[in-house]
Amino acid sequence: MTAPSWTADPLVWGQGPQRFEVFLEPTCPFSGRALGKLWEFLDLADPERVSVLIRLQSQPWHMFSGLITRAILVASTTADGKEAARRVMEAIYANRKVFEFDDHATGPNRDATPDEILRRITNESGVAMEDAFDIPDLDREIKWHCKYAHQNGIHVSPTFMVNGLIAADLGGGDSLAAWAAKLD
Repeated sequence: MTAPSWTADPLVWGQGPQRFEVFLEPTCPFSGRALGKLWEFLDLADPERVSVLIRLQSQPWHMFSGLITRAILVASTTADGKEAARRVMEAIYANRKVFEFDDHATGPNRDATPDEILRRITNESGVAMEDAFDIPDLDREIKWHCKYAHQNGIHVSPTFMVNGLIAADLGGGDSLAAWAAKLD
């Protein structure tokens, strides 16, 4: 088997020994709330003490979830790596209506094509990904995120895992202090 010609930059910020993993669905408003707090949390908890890891949890009731998950991972293969992926995630959450169906089934996005969604992501985030979107074996990265979530019993987003254990009592609406209190 030949090595791929691309590398997905891991969605990891900080370099501390403690692991704060967050499983996010790319268009879920609750995941968006959690993402918006991660960088402040990292500063509070100290990037030398904790590593924040984002895991993507695609959910089929969010109709463009698979497409958008792929777009985030594609962004991570660009020269800006995880920072490009971060810009894509932030743009999607900030403009959710542009990427999501009303009530998970209706609205103007029913007429949108995958190429239109990709153009919207590029326009909103400033990350061009149309060429990289066609990476043939990018599926392995997507499948890794899915498999990892399933192996850990993750079914909803956001879900938090601290040092390898699910923190079922944590949510995106909790304070940063509550998140930090879960660390050793």
